[in-house]
Amino acid sequence: MGFKHDYPSYSSLIYKLARARNFEVVATFLDYLRTLDIRCQEPLFIALFQHYGKAKMPHQAIELFHKMKSFNCPRTLQSFNTILNVLVDNNCSAEAAEMFKRSSKMGFRPNSVTFNIMIKMWLQKCEWERAKEVFDEMLDREVEPTVVSYNSLIGFLCKKGEFNEAKLLFDDMVKKRRSPNHVTYALLMEGLCFLGNIDEAKGLLVEMKKRRMKPDVVMYNMLINYLGKEGRVEEAYKLLTEMHMAGCEPNAATYRMVVDNFCKVGKFEDALNVLNVMLKSRHFPQKETFSCLFVGLVKSSNLDSARFILEEMEKINMRFELESWESLVAESCRDGTAVNELVTELISIASS
Repeated sequence: MGFKHDYPSYSSLIYKLARARNFEVVATFLDYLRTLDIRCQEPLFIALFQHYGKAKMPHQAIELFHKMKSFNCPRTLQSFNTILNVLVDNNCSAEAAEMFKRSSKMGFRPNSVTFNIMIKMWLQKCEWERAKEVFDEMLDREVEPTVVSYNSLIGFLCKKGEFNEAKLLFDDMVKKRRSPNHVTYALLMEGLCFLGNIDEAKGLLVEMKKRRMKPDVVMYNMLINYLGKEGRVEEAYKLLTEMHMAGCEPNAATYRMVVDNFCKVGKFEDALNVLNVMLKSRHFPQKETFSCLFVGLVKSSNLDSARFILEEMEKINMRFELESWESLVAESCRDGTAVNELVTELISIASS
């Protein structure tokens, strides 16, 4: 009808086809663009590499990478890094290693992103020495490691329980004026908790505050989780209070862990108080948490609070499954007539 499509029209259509994984038609349109001698831009190819990667088609991505020049599109380091990451994410380690080795011959000077991708690859394969070699090469080539570089290595060591080695890397990072971020501290905290050094892990919160960094909800949750496992429920609750004071908003998982911790040690009134705050904050516990607290309140003859649990569950259209009622009835049979009468009344409430 006299309208001539331009590059934005074609690229928009190719993007949509790639998202739909219709790569056969993508190839047809690319050939059409090449025939028309329409100059393509690098972002289009980068997006296609990523879509090929998500579709587990890394070799098609490599093939397209090598064809980029035929589309009048120069290849930059960004394209190279993208294709390298696609290979790593698709477990094509041999191809990625070879491509990294040939980077200079291909006209690319690896940057921190390039090295970080290779470090990630070797760590995923649990080959620490190879990852450390890449890190050392990074230093030899005078490419400054980023916080991501250090975090990758520190995280691997912490998961292996080698905290001292991780701390040495952390100290080296600070010495070289690479500021640690929240992820760095979270990794160190997880390493300390893994070793059972909860108090040292809590000390990292103080260190962060000295650096004017606010601990996030992930860090608090990690500590609350480990404190709960050790039965230190009051300390876990104190951290919840500290979160509020520090302006860090607890999430549903935070409240749930504190409620569950109190239930495990039989402090059902404390658990109920935390649950009330949780509900006022528009967060809702899982059915298992409701069930545990409900049974505990019934066993402690707190019928009003148990009724409150049922009412709150009804508000969010949640009901106990048969197994929960069976557990409650079993408890009533063991504990005698008093609890049995409560159970009978509660069942009538629940069925009304």
